[in-house]
Amino acid sequence: MLHRHGLVALFAVVLGLMSHNAARADQIFVTNRNDTIGEYTTAGATVNPALISGLSSPYGIAVSGSDLFVVNQRDGTIGAYTTAGVPANPALISGLSSPSGIAVSGSDLFVVNTGTFPGPGTIGKYTTAGAPVNPALISGLGFPIGIAVSGSDLFVVNQGNGTIGKYTTAGATVNPALISGLNGPWGIAVSGSDLFVTTGSDSGTIGKYTTEGVPVNPALISGLGFPIGIAVSGSDLFVLNQHAVNGSDRTIGQYTTAGATVNPALISGLPYPMGIAVSPIPEPGSAILTLFGLVLAGLVIKNIEKRWHNGRRWAYESGGKTDTHGPHLPRLFGSGHLPHFLTYGAPLLMFITAWAILLMYAA
Repeated sequence: MLHRHGLVALFAVVLGLMSHNAARADQIFVTNRNDTIGEYTTAGATVNPALISGLSSPYGIAVSGSDLFVVNQRDGTIGAYTTAGVPANPALISGLSSPSGIAVSGSDLFVVNTGTFPGPGTIGKYTTAGAPVNPALISGLGFPIGIAVSGSDLFVVNQGNGTIGKYTTAGATVNPALISGLNGPWGIAVSGSDLFVTTGSDSGTIGKYTTEGVPVNPALISGLGFPIGIAVSGSDLFVLNQHAVNGSDRTIGQYTTAGATVNPALISGLPYPMGIAVSPIPEPGSAILTLFGLVLAGLVIKNIEKRWHNGRRWAYESGGKTDTHGPHLPRLFGSGHLPHFLTYGAPLLMFITAWAILLMYAA
């Protein structure tokens, strides 16, 4: 009975972890020049083409958990909404100068103030509650248009001089021309140590670089139709094309981070798209299944520990027998090591595993 419970626990944990990726769906949010935000799935299905309406020339968009942050370029504001489309604060931040890009990291918002061509522009830092931290965190930029954040690093697209600048989230300059010589850069996305940058117009490309600025493939994906927005989710890239690609106009194309084409017109017929964000949706069932397995495994370990101690007591009461593992437990562990592992190591390992799983599903 005990080993069967152990197998069930192991199966539940493994199945839960596998289903985290297998069952999870993703949302795509797109800002459109008809003053709306549309919601779609990464499978290409339309959820709501006008999830949020009545905006003011929405441009950049960022998502964090159940929160959406949207740049309203015409009236110079940042609006906050839920991913269900409910307004939290349509004017969370106001008084901006031609804002365009936006990125979120934890409780911090980073907003691109493009200004007038060819610059200078700035990056402002605010809290997700709308409080200013430093409205001119980074200044003197060359018509900045896009931004991405990874850990303590900020990557800024300077359209005015065709560069990608690298800065810290505290505003320190790392390299103002990390990548240079770009032809009309627009969108940027970061995943691990990889940077993806959209460039060009009707013959646009996606270039791939390292976060240290080393070219991996400056023309990873080519033949795009004025790509201005890009988002990454796992091993997938989602690219906004304002012009025709393979006969389809105003599309979202899906590609792999290695450059392979999945579907160049995953979503088509969009009303002049401007910005894109992808948000993972964890399936709660797989999390529950995984945690159930951990709880069951804990009960099994507790049962083993109890039998071990009963075996020790049996050995003592039987006249000092040397088989300290007792009659119910085979010799799978060295004498004296099992109780310390069960009492201290196993519960600690299970706690760390459970905590990691909860963080994984909250991300």
